[in-house]
Amino acid sequence: MKVNITRANMTHDEESGYVGIVLFEVEGHKQPYEVTIQSNNGRNNWSYAINFGAQSGSEEEIQTVDERLEEDDAFFEQFVIAAKAGMA
Repeated sequence: MKVNITRANMTHDEESGYVGIVLFEVEGHKQPYEVTIQSNNGRNNWSYAINFGAQSGSEEEIQTVDERLEEDDAFFEQFVIAAKAGMA
């Protein structure tokens, strides 16, 4: 699954911990996506939520991306790295 990250950032505060937002496109998918990642310490135990980036699209396509995020650590880690690189 080929991904193009178009924007990424991360913030940190005492209450929310580390929160990153990554906008990206997947080759062959019609709509871009947004993944929000959160961790208390910024090192491990990341949780995430994936949504369509602009407007709703195919539920089958977003489900495919969600499954890949859940099952493939390296795939998920690219979003963590991108968000950390954009840390404010």
